[in-house]
Amino acid sequence: MQQAKINSIIQQGEGLNIEFKKCKYKLSNNVFETICAFLNRFGGELLLGVKDNGEVVGVDTERVNQIKKDFVAAMNNIQIINPTCYLTLEEFTIEDKVVLYGYIPESSQVQRCIGKIFDRNEDSDFDITENSSLATALYVRKQTSYSENKIYPYVTIKDFRTDLIERARKLAKIQKPDHPWAELDDVELLKSAQLYLKDYRNGKKGFTLASILLFGKDEVIMSVLPHHRTDAIVRIKNRDRYDDRDDIRTNLIESYDRIMSFVQKHLPDKFYLENEQRINIRDHIFREVAGNILIHREYSNPFPAKIIIEKNRVYAENSNKPHCHGLIDPENFSPFPKNPIIAKVFKEIGRADELGSGVRKLFRYCKFYSGDKPRLLEEDIFKTIIPLNRHADRQDTQQATRQDTQQVTRQAETGSEDRKTKVLEYCRAERTLKQIMKFLNLKDRGHCMDEIINPLLESDNLKRTIPDKPSSPNQKYISEDAY
Repeated sequence: MQQAKINSIIQQGEGLNIEFKKCKYKLSNNVFETICAFLNRFGGELLLGVKDNGEVVGVDTERVNQIKKDFVAAMNNIQIINPTCYLTLEEFTIEDKVVLYGYIPESSQVQRCIGKIFDRNEDSDFDITENSSLATALYVRKQTSYSENKIYPYVTIKDFRTDLIERARKLAKIQKPDHPWAELDDVELLKSAQLYLKDYRNGKKGFTLASILLFGKDEVIMSVLPHHRTDAIVRIKNRDRYDDRDDIRTNLIESYDRIMSFVQKHLPDKFYLENEQRINIRDHIFREVAGNILIHREYSNPFPAKIIIEKNRVYAENSNKPHCHGLIDPENFSPFPKNPIIAKVFKEIGRADELGSGVRKLFRYCKFYSGDKPRLLEEDIFKTIIPLNRHADRQDTQQATRQDTQQVTRQAETGSEDRKTKVLEYCRAERTLKQIMKFLNLKDRGHCMDEIINPLLESDNLKRTIPDKPSSPNQKYISEDAY
């Protein structure tokens, strides 16, 4: 943030979303009452070192570091702010004096400060703990609002990546050839996906946070949500730091791809058969983990999401709006959408399952992948733990010979891009999947579809002869050039 922005805030003066505190030598108790009120209302901006009238008095330079440390400690202290929030202060020099700036986002939950509920009215904070009607209204508002629906009226279609929207359109067509997105232009597609809304409480209308997170340009995403980040880390040999890392700060669609690529790079794909077909249980497992990190994150909370691959486990966590607390039992739980619009878009493009089914798959496949159950902990920070036990289970042993054979076959093939080129040449005449697999000397139907056929369909280089029935037994494929 530039100093000009701080000057602009000072010139505006205190109000519903702006508060000044003198705090020359230490944090006053009412700082946290204001933060609680901002969290419960619409968020706000806090300046320390400024009097109520806008006079800049500055924070004592010898106390700046200690005040910043005390602030972070208090925000992580459940006795002061509950639920805790991950906030920090930024340091600026105004009129040769140090001013500390804090941005407080709107919380998706009802917050308390030292056991009391504070709300905001004009430029004041007030305690509503004992006012049952106001407290109830606050709880209702928090329970029925989703941060993904926050409207940004100044965002235009130019702030989105058209290539991402086109990719989503193609992926949706692969899932359903007659998908309605196929005939819509970019703006109509976003509106169809409920990514353009009108808030009937205040009349605002425009593109939402969900639309920006899914399709926005990186600079737009970081402007509206500067804390947006997913950290992928391998920590096996170097336990103090990391062996490998991907700091992901981009749209959710490409974030998903990078998480899955990171997992595929560092974790083995164990051979597994289900109904005589090979199932990639590693990808099934971490598809759900990536979904929790991206689809079900509470984006108003600046806590950075992460997935950490360790020697004996994979540990993932993301900010959360819990509707229960404790370990999730797949046989006895009611799934609740955290970001239903984002979840719906991911489902349309084949990146997510029906709500709840992914958790059951996770438990089913994890026991074959690692010989143990995963642990999903629903709290303010959602935690997923995937064990990585190093012993083989019975099915691994039974299928080891088949796996080795398949690996040798794959190693004998040319690269994926060469095989795609071969398929396009071969499919100048209509070909069945069985014929294509025989031509490439491939035994694995799922691998052929995932690695060759589907990417060619997505890029429009290959066409189905029966587009309305993707799974038809009479289905054939033909190159676009010969179509």
